[in-house]
Amino acid sequence: MANSSDNKLSLWSLTALVVGSMIGAGIFSLPATFGRATGGFGALIAWAIAGGGMLMLAFVFQILAERKPELDSGVFIYAKEGFGNYLGFAAALGFWAGTCIGNVSYFVLIKSTLGAVFPIFGDGNTIPAVLVASAILWGFHYLLLKGVKGAASINTIATFAKIIPIVCFIIVLIMAFKRDLFALNFWGAPDVANLGDLSHLDEYGYAGHAAHGVAPSAEPESLFAQVRSTMLVTVFVFLGIEGASVYSRYATKRSHIGIATVLGFIGVLCLLMLVTMLSYGVMLRPDLAALRQPSMAGVMAAVVGRWGALFISLGLLISVLGAYLSWSLLAAEVLYAAAKSQSVPKVFATENDRAVPSAAVWLTNGTIQLFLILTLFSNYAFQLAIELTSSLTLIPYLLVAAYGLKLAWTGESYESKDWRGHKKDLICAAIATLYALLMLYAGGLKYLLLSAVIYGPGTILYIWAKREQKSEIFNHFEKILFIIILIAAVAAIWSIAAGVISI
Repeated sequence: MANSSDNKLSLWSLTALVVGSMIGAGIFSLPATFGRATGGFGALIAWAIAGGGMLMLAFVFQILAERKPELDSGVFIYAKEGFGNYLGFAAALGFWAGTCIGNVSYFVLIKSTLGAVFPIFGDGNTIPAVLVASAILWGFHYLLLKGVKGAASINTIATFAKIIPIVCFIIVLIMAFKRDLFALNFWGAPDVANLGDLSHLDEYGYAGHAAHGVAPSAEPESLFAQVRSTMLVTVFVFLGIEGASVYSRYATKRSHIGIATVLGFIGVLCLLMLVTMLSYGVMLRPDLAALRQPSMAGVMAAVVGRWGALFISLGLLISVLGAYLSWSLLAAEVLYAAAKSQSVPKVFATENDRAVPSAAVWLTNGTIQLFLILTLFSNYAFQLAIELTSSLTLIPYLLVAAYGLKLAWTGESYESKDWRGHKKDLICAAIATLYALLMLYAGGLKYLLLSAVIYGPGTILYIWAKREQKSEIFNHFEKILFIIILIAAVAAIWSIAAGVISI
């Protein structure tokens, strides 16, 4: 591929890709999502687990970028290098499909947000809503085909634009923060009957809740249950951490990949924690739980009035559109890399005169368009898209972490005298692998089965590629794995038809 110098990405552009990919719709939903699940203490534990696990994964991406500098488009190629052709293909397909479905969720949210002002858009699943979303989709398609550098520059601008309302939200909440209200929310579900005199909390409305018999929870869940219920949410808001690694072939310097990944992750983690924790200091947990999405707008409105909600809603639209651009870049790049590595048909390695993988971009946006049309017939499109995106993307994450663990365990690429770095990398990769397994467990069997519905039929692309090359399709292990995936896909389809799994 022609990689001209003017198509290279700087450290800050790569960092913006990471931040832009991670900050989408999720951060704007955190106050209500966490308010329904847990109090301040549970939230701290949840972010400690998620932050620790994802930080280790960020370190694994950094380690692999340094240890395997010859491998580009990390999410896909690491899985292939470590575990063979079919699992490499599965990582590429899972990441690509998850990204496409994630972009559909962005469009649904955009249409739903506009529907609050323009009733013609309804809940985002009306014909006018789909038409407007389609127009935006193909506008971005044109931008992507004009060149990666231009698209990345737009993404950098959008990243800073969408961070502004989030930072303003944090500043306003710091100024409005009430320590006694935060303390009341800290343990999750205080017993109103045993709180004594609540007159000093009248300004927060808690006495009103007590007078009407409204408590955060009549029977509080265990702390473990509270924390577990936040796990998939934290996975979704961290998706995009691989942004710099996926676009490694455009990095000005190879060392920038790992630095951008860690810098982007730490910055986003700070924003996520501040948005979550500060909300407990300005509203009661039951009030947070009752907010409609985007709940950050509701919190802002409660503090400064309706203009605050409009301000945050505008920030959400910019954020979602910026994240869509980032994810479209990532999706097309992974499909292109898979084609260059002969894991999908070679047609998807086709580039235009701007060195853009045009065939991959066309397939990506065509798939998104198809799912947009399908939202007309679904009442749960947004929720299903988020959950499937998390499940599909966790599998590539697991394979990347496991490859880092494999390298550190076998000592490949390590010098014998570098035992300290070797031990550190082994610990990071082991924790990242365990974290990915834990998240898949927290998601449950349902989403693994639904993922198989995509992995099973999607294997046609792999078989097509192998037939082009006139090479063996599966080895013995891969054949067994493919049969298991097909059985899981059939089980999922039967469960949907029988009503056992609801979508």
